[in-house]
Amino acid sequence: MKPLLPLLTLACVLTLGVAHAADEPAPTAQQNRMVTCNQDAGDRALQGEARKTFMKACLSGQTVPATRQQIRMIDCNRQAQEKALKGDERQAFMKTCLSAAAPTEAAATPDTPQTRMTRCNADATAQSLRGDERKKFMSECLKG
Repeated sequence: MKPLLPLLTLACVLTLGVAHAADEPAPTAQQNRMVTCNQDAGDRALQGEARKTFMKACLSGQTVPATRQQIRMIDCNRQAQEKALKGDERQAFMKTCLSAAAPTEAAATPDTPQTRMTRCNADATAQSLRGDERKKFMSECLKG
């Protein structure tokens, strides 16, 4: 009888452990949505108010597409982080990175004199051109 008592106790303990592990509920649809929305917000590198707005829309089931500007900003931010840029260096890099991506967007729109002037002016500013160099650059850019 004595050897049987420890075996019965061990069997009860093992049965309770297995039964307790099986009681864990599966995640609800809302919990799954929270995980997905959190990952999407992380992928988009959203912070602060933009993240709150995105999470609210995502959790309510609305689809929130990224705009071209958001995608461009995310790409430039990642590049700046990879290069470990800080302060003025980061600001200068972001300015050139964001303006460098603009011509692809401009190529989709008709090339009117006004859009050409805006694009050339942004390019000249990004290159920090002044005086005669700027005039020469603007002249060539506007011709072509």
